Amino acid sequence: MGIWCYSKVMSFLQNKHHGYDPVWHVQVIMLVVIGLQLILPDRYVFGVRWLIPALELVLILLLLRTTPKRSVFRSPKRHINVVLLLAVLALGNLYALFRVADQLLQGGKVYDGRALILTAINIYLTNIVIFALLYWEMDAGGPGHRREARDTEHDLLFPQSQIASLAKWHPTFIDYLFVSSTNATAFSPTDTLPLSRRAKMLMLFQAMISLVVVALVAARAVNILN
Repeated sequence: MGIWCYSKVMSFLQNKHHGYDPVWHVQVIMLVVIGLQLILPDRYVFGVRWLIPALELVLILLLLRTTPKRSVFRSPKRHINVVLLLAVLALGNLYALFRVADQLLQGGKVYDGRALILTAINIYLTNIVIFALLYWEMDAGGPGHRREARDTEHDLLFPQSQIASLAKWHPTFIDYLFVSSTNATAFSPTDTLPLSRRAKMLMLFQAMISLVVVALVAARAVNILN
């Protein structure tokens, strides 16, 4: 009985019995992001502290409802859902980044270096999730179109796509989260290559934001600690 339950759970996690991209990946990661936003210092929070996390929570719950349980679909409601989620995420994160950068560039005194480092890490990690969602929604028309898209329609080239034995392999949100993480860390593509100009520009923009966070905020915070 235990072996049977284990096999069923593993089968579900690996998405073997489902022809569609799982949404729970996004929901779990978004819950982590909401947790990060809730521990931001008040001066870096946009509006009321609970406003953006509450909106994000509603949108990730709606995402499960608006995403069809099919491998190929057209869903304007789902697309609007994801766009709104991205907008709310970006608003909160860019506000925190601008507040931190403005505080440092204006020459204001910063005494709490630890809080600044934690805020920088917070912005950096949230930025990774934002661009992961962008890549996930953009590549070859998004989850609803990706499985039937032509090779020329793909924005990203995954290494698995070049292996004949993995002909039926399709990327899910976790794969785009990995792409976003490596691009933010290395400031350039690693094993997954951008094919379209819009993918290249998004990766460039993400790398620039990561560079600002690491070079400006983290460097100043370390200087304060010293």
